[in-house]
Amino acid sequence: MPLSRSFEHTKDSIIEEFKVNSEIDFQALIGLPALFLKETFGNEDPVARVGRIIHAGVYGRGIYGTDISLEYVYDPSIPPVKNSKLKEFASELGIDDFEFRRTHWAIKNNDLFKALLRNIQPRRQLPKVFRIEDPEHVEPTLASAMMPFHLGFDSVYESIKKASSEVYLHCRRADDIWENPEIIQDIVSLIDHSRVIICDCTGRNPNVFYEIGIAHTLGREVILITQNEEDIPFDLRHLRFIKYLNNDQGLSDLEQRLESKLRDLVGA
Repeated sequence: MPLSRSFEHTKDSIIEEFKVNSEIDFQALIGLPALFLKETFGNEDPVARVGRIIHAGVYGRGIYGTDISLEYVYDPSIPPVKNSKLKEFASELGIDDFEFRRTHWAIKNNDLFKALLRNIQPRRQLPKVFRIEDPEHVEPTLASAMMPFHLGFDSVYESIKKASSEVYLHCRRADDIWENPEIIQDIVSLIDHSRVIICDCTGRNPNVFYEIGIAHTLGREVILITQNEEDIPFDLRHLRFIKYLNNDQGLSDLEQRLESKLRDLVGA
């Protein structure tokens, strides 16, 4: 990192505490707890970590002048926290909005751990049958389709993908993925990362019903579709759903109605 970016957004009174003969006292600085953030742009929402710097010093010349080198470790006992969550109490940490968008090394006269303890929600309850990320990571342009793996639903899936693409979402199905030995893990990971899940209840497939329950439990937006309204489980009849016919005209109508619903959900 450029040496010139040290002490940006830092009060003059603090800077003087960490200088000796106008030079940065790196040994004094590395004794402080550190909050490591990734620059945020657009819809990105990276996670920040708490840790400590174990070495810092002048490294050499870079394109922006003299560089410094940092070596650091994260504290495994403190869970990651999303930048969006940090912004909610950034004023308690003395961090302004611009600091989330620029690489620099600032020193704050604020109690990091007290602010984290007061503002960070408890970690999500983790299941035992499959794994979910902690903290959660939702991909803002990802949608997923939960439906029977049957040739008769391939044209339906194509319509779902077309509707998704119209609102700049990329739709995937579990059989598009092979990242884990267990298919249930691929399915759950896809649901957990998705912004919206479209679930086809046609045929009362028990796997689809299970996946609907997972999606609802994880707090995802769920759109129910079906060829037969009697296939919607009794416990879900109070929710709105899209009924469609599995023919050319019916799938065209499904595509239009899905696009409208998705547009409402994602604001595209």
